[in-house]
Amino acid sequence: MTIDRILEIVDRQLKQKQHRPLNSIEGIMLRGVWQYRTYNQIALEAGYSPGYLTSVVAPELYQRLSEMIGQRVSKKNCRVLLESYATAQPDQETKLLRQDLVKQYLAENPANETHEILPSYPSGSVPLDSPFYLERSSLEEQVYQEIKKPGALIRIKAPREMGKTSLLLRILDHGNRLGYHTVSLNLEQVEQGILSNLNQFLRWLCANIAHQLHRKPMLDEYWDEDLGSKISCTLYFQDYLLELIDTPLILALDEVSQIFEHPQVAKDFLPLLRSWYEEGKRLPIWQKLRLVVVHSTEIYVPLELNQSPFNVGLPVQLNKFSQDEVQQLAQRYGLDWIGPEEARQLMVMLGGHPALVNLTLYHLSRKEITLSQLLASAPTATGIYANHLQRHWATLAKQPELAQAFDTVLKATEPVPLDPILTHKLSSMGLIKLSGAQAIAGCELYRQYFMKKGEQQFMYTASFL
Repeated sequence: MTIDRILEIVDRQLKQKQHRPLNSIEGIMLRGVWQYRTYNQIALEAGYSPGYLTSVVAPELYQRLSEMIGQRVSKKNCRVLLESYATAQPDQETKLLRQDLVKQYLAENPANETHEILPSYPSGSVPLDSPFYLERSSLEEQVYQEIKKPGALIRIKAPREMGKTSLLLRILDHGNRLGYHTVSLNLEQVEQGILSNLNQFLRWLCANIAHQLHRKPMLDEYWDEDLGSKISCTLYFQDYLLELIDTPLILALDEVSQIFEHPQVAKDFLPLLRSWYEEGKRLPIWQKLRLVVVHSTEIYVPLELNQSPFNVGLPVQLNKFSQDEVQQLAQRYGLDWIGPEEARQLMVMLGGHPALVNLTLYHLSRKEITLSQLLASAPTATGIYANHLQRHWATLAKQPELAQAFDTVLKATEPVPLDPILTHKLSSMGLIKLSGAQAIAGCELYRQYFMKKGEQQFMYTASFL
């Protein structure tokens, strides 16, 4: 939650309790406290004397906030208590915010006054305020508890489009509510030239973290060629970044699978992450660091797991939706007519795949296609799942051995055993499900589409013989 939103809620609550709203200097003070600035820094930037802030403004402000919240507020706990208080009234605040958004939408689109506001096209991560994020309450709660532990490491893995980044957004938001520092880096944004050079990559990592923490990079002061880039990076974290903060730092690395394509860098960087996690067991300063590593399972690279972060910490495997969850999400899209039978049909066709289920419900909510029409066109090049299917087809086309193994699964009438490595690859892509050590097709959509593609490929090849 942003400081602007917090100030808005505080003002509204003060007015409801018939107290005066925040004045300008109180707003400046709260913004400074929010950014963990000292009174001297706040006074210098705002043009006030430090004594005026500490002896006049702060006591009255904290007294008013204490009366509003019902707990004693101080500079040290101000941010945590305000966020906790604000999130404790989500129903009223969210309702008012949505009313404002609806009024704004109707003012800008008067022709739509009598029409229902439709959901946005589902693409990428689900925004924090979206009603279409389906919480897996036990999973989120486990992760939220884990991130509080000193030196925690959380590993989120799943095939593409399963909701990894959506969960990551909520972990970071939870960290902000706890008053932690949060830094999120997506390795898809790193240039290939940087990713392929360990020294450049570690400098990129340190510079970006410093930037998000509003610190000067100071790289050259800590980088030592004689020590090497891994030790330099570690000392930079320990003696500069972690030393200067007084609350935990959540470092989230998304799309870590990007580095798998650079094996030499991966062999150095992944054990480095592991070493930081191990340092937290003996050095208190490293306990401030909470690592969240997110990666797709679709890129298969043999790793020395005993030297990587992928066999320590809390593993989080995102599963597909259950039939009940499909029905629950359908209701959020306003599709009350989807009952157990319709949900069962979707489960058979899609296997509960989160992105495909969301895409399906979005199209049904627009009332431009019926469920029977959608299911009939599903395994075709003109269906709504075409991009998803073509992506998998392109991957299989590059790996004939993998394609052949998948074809064996598709043609079988019962679960079949496969080579363990091929089984792992196909399972990591989400194309198959495992029944014990044997494989079956992940869903009917895959069976119908890829069997037809295989027949077309055979006919195309045969025509040249």
